[in-house]
Amino acid sequence: MKLAVIGGTGLIGSQVVKKLNAAGHEAVPHSLSTGVDIIEGQGLEEAVAGADVVINLTNSPTFDAASLDFFRTSMENILTASAKAHVGHVVILSIVGVDQVPDLDYYRAKVLQEDMLKAGTIPYSIVRATQFMEFMDATLAMTTEGDTVRLPRTPIQPIAADDVSSAVAEVAAGSPLNGVLNIAGPDVYPLDELGRITITAKGDGRNVVTDDDAGMFAAVPGDVIVAPKDARIAATRYTDWLS
Repeated sequence: MKLAVIGGTGLIGSQVVKKLNAAGHEAVPHSLSTGVDIIEGQGLEEAVAGADVVINLTNSPTFDAASLDFFRTSMENILTASAKAHVGHVVILSIVGVDQVPDLDYYRAKVLQEDMLKAGTIPYSIVRATQFMEFMDATLAMTTEGDTVRLPRTPIQPIAADDVSSAVAEVAAGSPLNGVLNIAGPDVYPLDELGRITITAKGDGRNVVTDDDAGMFAAVPGDVIVAPKDARIAATRYTDWLS
């Protein structure tokens, strides 16, 4: 099977390419660095030509309202090129609970991306993952002032990028779901507690203060971004990943 992995040089994409090729498929990575521009469309038709499956793992460079334009344009271009190439399956990576956080521009942009894929003519699969363990440092940095980190008590169920890439590769190599697969790590933490665990493990001198109005996750209502009942639970625990 030939798979075009758009965004195939990033954190998840590079691992997806490696896993698919190890399984005997022909997975080809594409990105700006390989000459594929999903906004302008340059190189996109050539990238998906002859592919059985297109995996879109690209991400907006911002988390603000501009992300709506990014996902609208990129998804339209990818779907148009895929239809022209008679691709039989398009896969995207999204976020668990993404449709339940309307106050975040980025989440609304991801919902738009999902809706465009569902409304298209190509069989599809959506893999929704919880927050990546690899992004915890960036989450801490977003609300750090001096030696203080302010974090809300938002429930988080972190998942390792390796587990995410395994799920994406498996779905891409299978029959289209024409639906959603939710995946998550095994443990749920309040985000402020997760911050303290991270800082302690790394010997970081900062202090975490609980602030339910701090950062983007303050806009998340309740526990909507933790695994729903039908989710697939990955094996990697955050404490093991940290060590």
